[in-house]
Amino acid sequence: MTNTLALGDSAPDFTLPDATGTPVSLTDFRGRNVVVYFYPAAATPGCTTEACDFRDNLNSLKAAGYDVLGISPDSPEKLSAFVQSENLNFPLLADEDHAVADAYGAWGEKKNYGKTYEGLIRSTVVLDGEGKVAVAQYNVRATGHVAKLRRDLGLD
Repeated sequence: MTNTLALGDSAPDFTLPDATGTPVSLTDFRGRNVVVYFYPAAATPGCTTEACDFRDNLNSLKAAGYDVLGISPDSPEKLSAFVQSENLNFPLLADEDHAVADAYGAWGEKKNYGKTYEGLIRSTVVLDGEGKVAVAQYNVRATGHVAKLRRDLGLD
């Protein structure tokens, strides 16, 4: 894992297609706090758990001034099916070449069942309204992550 982001860093801008293929830019969210979370693959057990946790907490996150963006290396078509099957209520963005994950330090070496490979590292970066990093968490667990994030943000 290289170039992870730290508190106070300026977040790299990006524009990625959402589940409908519509471009979404980080600059669209200036003036708002944004939770940008990276997950390995739509419709897998851990990623579904995490996405549904964000879905179920979205109203309280929005009420506290936070928008949520999920980013994975999936295609817009796969994201669309995931959004529909889980009734997700926030944008999922397709980072098929993992350039944004690279820029955020969420792509790198992983180990699984004794094998080492390159892949997406489950990560969450919270940005303030000026696009500065307020929280950067890497190698997070899917289960319970949203509850921990809420505590870290002082929302519970």
